[in-house]
Amino acid sequence: MRPRTAAADTYDRLSDWYGLLADPFEREYRQAAVDALTLEPGETVLDVGTGTGAALPGIAGRVGPSGRVYGLDLSAGMCEAARRNAREAGVADRTGVVRGDALHLPFPEDSVDAVLLSFTLELFDTPYIPDVLAEVRRVLGPDGRLAVVSLAKTPSPGVTERAYEWTHRRWPALVDCRPIYVREHLTEAGFAVEKTGRATSWGLPVDVVVAVPG
Repeated sequence: MRPRTAAADTYDRLSDWYGLLADPFEREYRQAAVDALTLEPGETVLDVGTGTGAALPGIAGRVGPSGRVYGLDLSAGMCEAARRNAREAGVADRTGVVRGDALHLPFPEDSVDAVLLSFTLELFDTPYIPDVLAEVRRVLGPDGRLAVVSLAKTPSPGVTERAYEWTHRRWPALVDCRPIYVREHLTEAGFAVEKTGRATSWGLPVDVVVAVPG
């Protein structure tokens, strides 16, 4: 895993145009994850690795004026872009954007109803994934749920998957996401998987998984 400061610096440089590059690829799967969370008015939701905050307006619309949505990102530039997008979408009154680390979430125990990790969990090296999920468990309330969107590792990867993984290993700072076994990581971290879906984008499998603390 890259040093946290190096990762933050990279995303700071990307923050002005990251949404233009990433949103066409991520939007469909992110929306599927938000739908699968079945959010209710008045709930509190945390989007970990929010980036430019593309998910925040839609979540804010679902939780309504009595709800609250937080976006967390390591990059100051991404946080500023997320705040700007929330203002432009007219949901800044129920949206908070926090600069922070998924390994040390700056939220109290049992403080949120739902967490979204969209193309975020696979940024962490395998030894750190249990720590991220432990933090998610800590902040989730008793009836909380987690939605994860991730590139999916498969037992028999095709040509596109193998080429992508080679590129990731060769230039990890540029191609930072890599496929992981999402459901297995969740189960090992003590979550019970409730919903799963798999799609393919540009030849790469993408998992959308909803789980609850076991």
